[in-house]
Amino acid sequence: MSVIPVVRNTTSQRVRQIPPSGIRKFFDLLSSIEGVISLGVGEPDFITPWHIREAAIYSLERGYTMYTSNYGLPELREELARYLKGRYGLKYNLEKELLITVGVSEGLDLAMRAILDPGDEVIIPDPSYVAYSPCVVLAGGVSVLVATSIENDFRLSASDVEARITERTKAIMLGYPSNPTGAVMGREELVRIAEVARQYNLIVISDEIYSHLVYGVEHVSFASLPGMKARTILLGGFSKSYAMTGWRVGYAAARADIIEAMMKIHQYTAMCAPIMGQMAAIEAIRGGEDVVEEMVAEYDHRRRIIVKGLNDIGLTCFEPKGAFYAFPSIKSTMMTSEEFARRLLMEERVAVIPGSAFGGCGEGYVRCCYATSLPEIEEALERIGRFVRRHQDI
Repeated sequence: MSVIPVVRNTTSQRVRQIPPSGIRKFFDLLSSIEGVISLGVGEPDFITPWHIREAAIYSLERGYTMYTSNYGLPELREELARYLKGRYGLKYNLEKELLITVGVSEGLDLAMRAILDPGDEVIIPDPSYVAYSPCVVLAGGVSVLVATSIENDFRLSASDVEARITERTKAIMLGYPSNPTGAVMGREELVRIAEVARQYNLIVISDEIYSHLVYGVEHVSFASLPGMKARTILLGGFSKSYAMTGWRVGYAAARADIIEAMMKIHQYTAMCAPIMGQMAAIEAIRGGEDVVEEMVAEYDHRRRIIVKGLNDIGLTCFEPKGAFYAFPSIKSTMMTSEEFARRLLMEERVAVIPGSAFGGCGEGYVRCCYATSLPEIEEALERIGRFVRRHQDI
């Protein structure tokens, strides 16, 4: 009788190479504990505005339950083209240069797979959103992390980027306003990075999902910088600004050859974003700006309270200018970020995310999301203060 050989590694080496999400680890843990105040998962506590929900309901009533074009509904792409031109002066061909994706997460995956060959390098800020490096690895690329720090408000330096460029460098990954730090890049800083991209003939993938959520500063879309539209894959969506996380609608804007490559992958995997979500997104663009402004004003109020509260506790926190995250240092407690987050959850029932989940430079920090109600933020600050005082007295 012949012996059937055992398959030693049944899962992909690339998949084994990437760690589980540090965010989901704590999300799963807190779901089993009662009485938790969550400053963890980055999801607005607002409900999707009624007129947006109503548009989706009406679309269902009219029988809109079918597939759309792989590129997405023409009406949505038309609205996006109008929006990007009006907001940033960017002119995109709605037939060839815009793609509707299943959230920015899919757009990120498509972008990496569309441009990377095995061994190509992508420069990524550290810390940064947990999906950036894994998407590079899954596309066969290599992540090259560039350190940022609290001394520079976690902004990426063009000189540091240039120092990490090799003959294999293909792209620079930007995510500003930043998750997890709340950092925002100014125009002059972005222009210097644009000069590096031009000099070394690099593509820039710019995740601008938090573009509406800025406080007292201007959001500069990287593609709007001189000469950068042809080099930029602009990723955006509706989840954060319009409180539409579960609708899973995003978009990519880039030159036609890149969008065509992304669409090839998209058509064989997701095929299209849900039509009901696309119909809701049309309504969001057409009539959602007033509601967005109200939400941004409320986030700004919470931002100031949580940052002051954390600093008063003794957890040094720079002022985030975008998104809805504070990123305080917990180094004074002499705990690792994971130990701090785990013990805070168990002892005081407050959930935060270890900074180490976002890269090595996130160690010594935790991410606190202030997209939750003000009373809960105030109670969470009381609990965190009690926790810190208790452990500093030991």
